Amino acid sequence: MPDTALSTSLKANCPRRDLFEAVTAVGKAVAARTSVPILTHVCLTADAGRLTVMGTDLEMWLEYTMATQSFTSSGAATCPARNLTELLGAMPEAEVDMSVDPETHALSLRCNRSNYTLLGLPADEFPRLPTIQATCTIKVDRAALRNAVKQTLFATSSDETRAILTGVLLVFQGEGLRLVATDTHRLALRDCPVLEGTGSASVIVPARAMGELQRMIHAGDGPVQITVATGQIQFKTNETTGSETTLLSRLIEGQFPNYERVIPTQATKQLTVQREPMGQAVRRAAIVARESNNRVVIRTTDDGQRLSISAESGSVGNAYEEVEVAYDISTGPVEIAFNAKYLSDVLAVLDGEGLRIELTESLRPGVVRPIGSDDYLCVLMPMQV
Repeated sequence: MPDTALSTSLKANCPRRDLFEAVTAVGKAVAARTSVPILTHVCLTADAGRLTVMGTDLEMWLEYTMATQSFTSSGAATCPARNLTELLGAMPEAEVDMSVDPETHALSLRCNRSNYTLLGLPADEFPRLPTIQATCTIKVDRAALRNAVKQTLFATSSDETRAILTGVLLVFQGEGLRLVATDTHRLALRDCPVLEGTGSASVIVPARAMGELQRMIHAGDGPVQITVATGQIQFKTNETTGSETTLLSRLIEGQFPNYERVIPTQATKQLTVQREPMGQAVRRAAIVARESNNRVVIRTTDDGQRLSISAESGSVGNAYEEVEVAYDISTGPVEIAFNAKYLSDVLAVLDGEGLRIELTESLRPGVVRPIGSDDYLCVLMPMQV
């Protein structure tokens, strides 16, 4: 954020598409409901040849900076995020000229023959991006982090009464970065290599922040810089275009469960199946299973060459699917029930063509792993058959 004096003289222009993308991105951090009017706004700052757009609800900050902008004078302005997003989305594809009235704090926008004025608030009232004192810094390959978030985020809980389960645990002990999430019915764990790092950390990042991080790094190939501080974590990316995106979030306080204790250490039965046929079969059976607590039953056929997926509902009907499986029938038949949604969720985030389901008994957790990779697993709690 600039010095407050800059708020009196903002004059800049920017391509409509770039400005729209920036405002849309940071708008995810803007408070939906608040008694503080400034938190429904985004702040635009022009300074040193860069245009920065920021949004926050005081739990999370999102900042997007563009480097190739033209300025008449530096400054800052705020305006309601929703109004600005809708307006930019409807404007023609052209340069947008921006200026702020120092007396009324209104932001004027001109795009071709379109002229609009949006009422704002004093820019010096907008919360600054906190300065953090790093206790741990980590640089991670973007594609690796992107997959790690995708493969764990789905397992977080939505139960606010157990706040520690509504986030993703990040653990760094000087080697790899581990992400863990659980809602007590399932647990997802992914180990992610790091490019470099200093210090150590074991922190719980809110699922909302991790979801925004996932969107933030959905494209591009530059590394992600992670900075951990007391009570806060920051993710930052730098693009080849010169733009930068920063996400800062408060951490969830509390002790994450001892997740290693619930991961089975050995399996007596292993099912090897193709991911896509298995996923399609489970998704179809789930239509019937919805009316029976989402329960699908998995059984091996007598010859051990096929795996059946079935569901029953007194109000809907029956479902029966078969997929090919590689299984050692000498270890005994398999019969176990899982929540269809939970099973579908993990099948949807796996990479590769094949997967392995490791089992012991029908009422003990099963483990799903991708074939050819030892950096990911998902533990699923069974249901009564």
